[in-house]
Amino acid sequence: MYSTAKALRFHTKELLESVSRGEEVIITFRGKPYAKLVPMKGPKDKAEKSNELFGIWENRTDIEDVNSYVRKIRKGRFV
Repeated sequence: MYSTAKALRFHTKELLESVSRGEEVIITFRGKPYAKLVPMKGPKDKAEKSNELFGIWENRTDIEDVNSYVRKIRKGRFV
């Protein structure tokens, strides 16, 4: 799919939705290909899995009290 730089400016959401469906979008500037939007693969999935706060809390069996756990983690940010 091709799109102009102006369309990218005014229709960013629609172009990103196309990319999220797996399409590649080539951005043109003054009639020439300038950039390509492609879906992310790999590192995004690894980053999400390595984050200890990622996931649904109710399924965590290793943490009994979620509120105290989150307070403990955040404590270092405000000291």
